Amino acid sequence: MNKRKMFLRMITASLIRRRSRMIVALLSVAIGAAILSGLVTIYIDVPRQMGAQFRNYGANMIFTPTDGQFTSDDITRGKSYIDSREIVGVTPYRYESVRIHELPVMAAGTDMEQAKLTSPYWSVEGEYPSGNGQILLGASLAEQFRLGIGDEVTVNYTPEDKDRAEGETVLDNTKDMTVVGILETGGPEEDYVYIPMTDLEELTGISGQIDIAELSVSAKSDKLKEYADKISANVPGVSARLVKRVTESESTVLTKLQALVLLVTVVVLALTMICVATTMTAVVTERRREIGLRKAIGASNGGIIAEFMGEGIMLGAIGGTIGVVLGFIFAQQVSINVFSSSISFMPLLIPITILVSVAVTGVSCLLPIRSATQVDPALVLKGE
Repeated sequence: MNKRKMFLRMITASLIRRRSRMIVALLSVAIGAAILSGLVTIYIDVPRQMGAQFRNYGANMIFTPTDGQFTSDDITRGKSYIDSREIVGVTPYRYESVRIHELPVMAAGTDMEQAKLTSPYWSVEGEYPSGNGQILLGASLAEQFRLGIGDEVTVNYTPEDKDRAEGETVLDNTKDMTVVGILETGGPEEDYVYIPMTDLEELTGISGQIDIAELSVSAKSDKLKEYADKISANVPGVSARLVKRVTESESTVLTKLQALVLLVTVVVLALTMICVATTMTAVVTERRREIGLRKAIGASNGGIIAEFMGEGIMLGAIGGTIGVVLGFIFAQQVSINVFSSSISFMPLLIPITILVSVAVTGVSCLLPIRSATQVDPALVLKGE
């Protein structure tokens, strides 16, 4: 049997003989590693999770024209500066004054499918328009006109005098439409009627014009600002700006949450070190006679240090391995219960968690090992 196998067998036998104490130390290392692994997983994944949650509060970037109106081509050029994997949705809006029951209201022509992505907080009774001749009516307008889902309504459009060329005749400026949904947001959106962009273009006889575009981008505030600056500088006619109430809130909450996770991780590691150090100190005290006898027959301090350090490292490796599994389960449960979404396992955390666990137990063993090397064989064997 070579020295390495003998050394491992000696360490294993020592741990088994004192299994009650070592199980306590092993559990503390495993729990510490589990919390470390779980919180690090959450720490890394929390920007994505928080970003997904904040996307529910609406767009975080807006394109506005620098000279009145722009086109869908301008929007396409603008969003080309954003990583396509980070774009949740891009919703164009065109606003026109129309008449319903001969009363003026503001109509917003848009892409309904994209509106679902950029404005997930919208609460729609019924359904979104999915074809021509369908409209989404704000709750305030629905109450004002006493309209409900399924009602037919006539929408009239007449361009203002300043927009009409002399002698121009506007045809087909009346369209019969069906209310398919009532929009409730508790905000100004309830004062608008939402029409598919193709219907509004048919009603007005003008196509391609857009007044504003809302974007939902899954990126950190610094990156969003970089995107906005780049678009404003490189796309003529488009001014990109951030919705600060969304981006600043996201940045503030994310910073505080990550700081909290980091603080809890440090505290847990400190408690793990204290528990392991206490256990190993008790083991050294319990083995004083054994240490004294070994030193009396020629054992060196290096050999004693190697044995105790080997026990600590083995505890750290076993506890770290158990902790990786428990940590992923812990992180998964936190993610599901807090963010209502699952997380993916990160293989890189396996060696990192084990190495940190080994390092923590190694540092925790330093004081007990120092105490072991200071045992005086003569005094111990005399029973003092």
